[in-house]
Amino acid sequence: MKDLKKIVRSKIKNGSGRTVFWGMQFLPKAKREALYTLFAFVRHLEDVVESPAPLAEKQEILGMWREEMDNIFDRKVPATDIGRRIYKNCMRFKLPKVEFLNLVDSISANIDNPLKAPTLKQLSGYCRGVGGMTGSLSLRVFGCADEQTIKDLSTFLGLAVQITNILLNVKEDAQNGRLYVPQELLEKAGIVATDPKSVVVDKNLAAARRELAHIAEENYRKVYEILEKQEKTTARPIRLITDLYKRYFDIMEKRGWEIISPKPRVSKWCKLSILLKNLLSA
Repeated sequence: MKDLKKIVRSKIKNGSGRTVFWGMQFLPKAKREALYTLFAFVRHLEDVVESPAPLAEKQEILGMWREEMDNIFDRKVPATDIGRRIYKNCMRFKLPKVEFLNLVDSISANIDNPLKAPTLKQLSGYCRGVGGMTGSLSLRVFGCADEQTIKDLSTFLGLAVQITNILLNVKEDAQNGRLYVPQELLEKAGIVATDPKSVVVDKNLAAARRELAHIAEENYRKVYEILEKQEKTTARPIRLITDLYKRYFDIMEKRGWEIISPKPRVSKWCKLSILLKNLLSA
């Protein structure tokens, strides 16, 4: 396998992701390598799910990963290159097997049936799974040890970040046959259609996006509230991620939820400012 740092850097797609990547360079080497491993693993799973391969082949690969978790955690003899990297780089942080299994299950949840207007409950579960499981593992690497704090932070941050991504990518998702805006919010806005390409051009979509934004905003508030109580070294990398995504959220909110294209852009100077603010915080 290529160098993990190169894999992660090559897979970063958006501006916030690139800045988070460079923010990781200032972490101690052991934590940095563990995060590279986690992010490369997540990207690999996403590539499997998003690939044009037959459904049976995708399911077989994901099933093999569930078996590989047994090799890593129980037999202590990983069978794959990524598995050996997980064993080498992540086990020192006592990352739990169940979180890796939850991560596999969450990313593959809509492998054969892309989400289209899920209920609020379904969307919450999806966000907690895809964003929350990655957050839960990363928080342990960052140094967070309290289980309740890990649970709360990963839940709130997962919801805030994933909803921000949904608001950012609503047009792109629609073109790929996905619609993550919840059914209840669409109905409240007077939208009866659930076909993504129909919904994305509906003039009432702005009202549904606005309601979804309220949920994200409340979760951002909860994240910052928890971070105020954490040690600076633990809170710093989490705050960097939160600040970056919140900046994209704030731009969308300021310009109005009726605007879905183009995606908002954060200048390099603004991203550098956010990065330096977090690195230099006392």
